[in-house]
Amino acid sequence: MIYEGKTKDVYDNGDGNYLLKFKDNATGTDGVFDPGANTVGLQIEGMGKVGIRLTEFFFNKLAQAGIPTHFVSADAARSEMVVKPAEVFGKGLEIICRYKATGSFVRRYGLYCSDGFPLDAYVEVTLKDDGRNDPLITKDGLAALHILTLDEYTILEELTRKSCAIIKDELSKFGLELIDIKLEFGRCNGQITLIDEISAGNMRAYKEGKLIGPLELAKLVLGAAG
Repeated sequence: MIYEGKTKDVYDNGDGNYLLKFKDNATGTDGVFDPGANTVGLQIEGMGKVGIRLTEFFFNKLAQAGIPTHFVSADAARSEMVVKPAEVFGKGLEIICRYKATGSFVRRYGLYCSDGFPLDAYVEVTLKDDGRNDPLITKDGLAALHILTLDEYTILEELTRKSCAIIKDELSKFGLELIDIKLEFGRCNGQITLIDEISAGNMRAYKEGKLIGPLELAKLVLGAAG
């Protein structure tokens, strides 16, 4: 093990790649699921396995569209995924794409919007820093701190919007409306690449106007997709 995380652990595979071991943890507070939280709020039995399957499903869809990812292979029965090594930006960034206002966005900007306000694939970036509550940062701030260049930010933003549009379209096939989603990117052999996971624990989606829990979301997609 080289890293112990909230929802997965990372191991050196010994062959140049890394092994991600998914847990049944979900982020949130006091037992309530919240993909934007930076603490483990609850455990959901089977979440690790469906997280692997959903990540594999979406990574394959993105690969078909030419989006670079670090995905190599998956073993859902063992809740494991093999990935290519990647260098994170700084100590890690989280990129959030928002289609409608909810959660922390409304808490911050509630003077100007309410829950459900349309945001048209608004992209924001936070620093992975639990001790400072994952602070928001602008593209100029990222460049000033030498975390990435302005040109790299443009690529990052374009890849985020393109990836999320594909994910949103796939979810719509199962009657699900994507509200927001959290992604991570890094550099694989110098190329900006989608890394980490694309699981139900990293997104909010509605079905018939109601928020769908992460396990139910994954089962809806994976069941319908076979």
